[in-house]
Amino acid sequence: MNLSDLLTEDLMVLELEGTTRDEVMNELLDKLDESGALADREVFRRDLYAREEHSSTGIGFGIAIPHGKSSGVHEARVAFGRKKAGVDWDSIDGEPAHLVFMIAVPKEQAGDEHLKILQALSRKLMDENFRRSLREAEDRGTLRRLVEEM
Repeated sequence: MNLSDLLTEDLMVLELEGTTRDEVMNELLDKLDESGALADREVFRRDLYAREEHSSTGIGFGIAIPHGKSSGVHEARVAFGRKKAGVDWDSIDGEPAHLVFMIAVPKEQAGDEHLKILQALSRKLMDENFRRSLREAEDRGTLRRLVEEM
């Protein structure tokens, strides 16, 4: 599994329009839906929100990783969005999320794929320089190269 195969340029939003968690979630859901990754947008949305209710996916350091394994997902994909001003995500450190990665995994692939994606993201995102590079990237090509480093 290569993260750059799952997070393609068409799934990157350089500046999210939404100002709330729900608006950002909808923006990234739209990207996943437009890419053909979703079998049923509404089913995946419900599964995402069920996961958020369990505990916030705002992991701190300005990062949120909403994720879900769902029958509403046709193929594993990751959408990414940035919000310079940040979005309140009820993060564990109380800070707003500036970098949001939405992971969509088909229910039948849940165990392996889901954990591998989370592990790859989490490991690299603990590096402050890498997070800064993601925040400062000026175009999708630069973001793509950064993702290839993961």
